[in-house]
Amino acid sequence: MKMHEWEASFEAYTQRLMEEFQVPGAIIAVAKDGELTYEKAFGYRDREEQAPIDLDTVFGIGSITKSFTCLAIMQLQEEGKLSVHDPVVTYLPEFRTPDEAQTKSITIHHFMTHTLGFPPLPSLIPAMLPSLKADPTAEELLHHFEAHCKHPIDTFEDLMAYIEKLPFELLGPAGTEFSYSNEAFGLLGAIIERVSGKTYEAYVHEHILQPLGMERTVFHVEELVEQDNCTMLYTPRMNDGVREVVRAPGWWDSPSMRAAGFLKSSARDMLRYAEIYRTGGLSQGTQMLSRESVKQMTAPHAPIDLTRSYGYGLGVLPFSEDYTLITHTGGLKGMTAQMIIVPEAGVTGVLLTNMDDAPITNLTLGLLNSLFGRPLETQFATFNDFDVPLARLQQCPGTYQSGEGDTVKIGIDEANSQLVLALGSEEFSLRPVGEDTFLFTRHNADTLVRFVRNRDGEIKRLALGSRQLPKVI
Repeated sequence: MKMHEWEASFEAYTQRLMEEFQVPGAIIAVAKDGELTYEKAFGYRDREEQAPIDLDTVFGIGSITKSFTCLAIMQLQEEGKLSVHDPVVTYLPEFRTPDEAQTKSITIHHFMTHTLGFPPLPSLIPAMLPSLKADPTAEELLHHFEAHCKHPIDTFEDLMAYIEKLPFELLGPAGTEFSYSNEAFGLLGAIIERVSGKTYEAYVHEHILQPLGMERTVFHVEELVEQDNCTMLYTPRMNDGVREVVRAPGWWDSPSMRAAGFLKSSARDMLRYAEIYRTGGLSQGTQMLSRESVKQMTAPHAPIDLTRSYGYGLGVLPFSEDYTLITHTGGLKGMTAQMIIVPEAGVTGVLLTNMDDAPITNLTLGLLNSLFGRPLETQFATFNDFDVPLARLQQCPGTYQSGEGDTVKIGIDEANSQLVLALGSEEFSLRPVGEDTFLFTRHNADTLVRFVRNRDGEIKRLALGSRQLPKVI
């Protein structure tokens, strides 16, 4: 592979980020028109052993698994076994929400686009319970979710029974509100299972991984013929106010939510997979999906914020005037990952790290900016300032909390007519870019925040990242 002009500056930028965040290891790989044009490993797959990383090193990919799940659904639709517009209860008659009419109106499409109307729920922790109990680094997490961890959620049936008993308020009618839902994707696995007659894992293996020759992609590393080239897992934690990154062996798992985020893969395998979305369904000489189905998967079905939308298991956003970025991130203990596809430019790429909370947005921005000749820290989008009256700002302060354990506090600096967002011990000034939309910058990456009002104009929730957090105080 020939050297690109941007490589030296990009790699110095990446090295700085790796050191700042203490990321033990990463690999970044890019293909152009299906041919590998760039690969670079940083750090180690095992920091203590100083074991190297290569294209076949297996990392966790977390929620990038969601695109595999949607691909499986689209394959079943092409076979005439289901339609994405079928009601979920056609296949999961046990599925319940707090509103019976809404339950009947929720379709597979709503599951695939996170628009079923669910706020963030606490299901993932009890769904991972056995693996969390076996992990000393999960002690604090288990303590935080103690009330939800009386029983593990081991099966799809357990998951549906858990949701049915959970008291929560729906965000709105199906199709009207986007909020990321691991539960929806867990249950897409149940639909795939019931429609295909195979376990979700077996279906993905037979219909996606095998045809693409993705021999280093598995739900359990024990399935690999060669297990020695797998990453060790690392997690950051605070120790007397000092951030340290500790070795944290043991993959988290969830039988009822594997369809939401539990695949492991290598950079080489992920580039093969990403080809499907670059070419319109073709990879490794196999037509995995029709061009029309890929169009459906990559259409911006559900707006997330002013720039981002969600397709089927894939994020969609404009990247400059000429290009569209198809992408998904993944994060779980010991992993942060991102897949990128820019179809108009013939570009696919993957970034894999072996630590949770690695600066994946910055790494991805730096890579895309380098590939397209832009300054390294150029943001995905720029926004004009917006004038919001103080009286409207005064309606925003409060505490916003999600079932997944996230708490965000909004305060107001009235002297400067400015809202302040508190995340843990960090505080950020909010810059208005719309009537109810604000922006803050953390680690040189912009994040949008939107206050969600009811019909009477009262603020009910905060949309941050990909989740809507209900106002609790």
